[in-house]
Amino acid sequence: MLNKLILAAESVSTVTGRCIAWLTLFMMALTCVIVLLRYGFGYGSIAMQESVLYLHAMVFMLGAAYTFKADEHVRVDVFYRGFSVKKKALVNTLGGLFFLLPFCVFTLYMSLDYVMASWRVFETSPQPGGLAYVYLLKTLIPIMMLTLIIQGIADILKNLAVITGHNPVEGH
Repeated sequence: MLNKLILAAESVSTVTGRCIAWLTLFMMALTCVIVLLRYGFGYGSIAMQESVLYLHAMVFMLGAAYTFKADEHVRVDVFYRGFSVKKKALVNTLGGLFFLLPFCVFTLYMSLDYVMASWRVFETSPQPGGLAYVYLLKTLIPIMMLTLIIQGIADILKNLAVITGHNPVEGH
């Protein structure tokens, strides 16, 4: 049952991460088009430039949980790398419980008024010719926190399985 819960939670991160990978390719292609139009044809577009900004925000914010799942996040592992598997699991569990989850819950809570205020006025770009979807961009903040909470809980459960000697989900 625990493995099914972990796999279900991690599938959210996996699907999101795979979709985000394609956004990265699209963002790179769009950047090339913008540079070609700007310097090859003397044509500039604020909306196209902001589109790259939006895509970059999506890649970063929606890809955070996938990066965490793949254990590719930044870690200061001066001591950690020498720890046993159970000791690493204990550090990861405590880090998730006392740092990751509180930070995500706090940020989620604090972002709600900010995002709702943007939605109330359907906030748009302050730039002439910019995109009219700033409210959607700001919505990425609570979505990022929710996906990190889901992945954080899955990671804590996997680490608890390691600590207790149960058979954790493969790949941990």
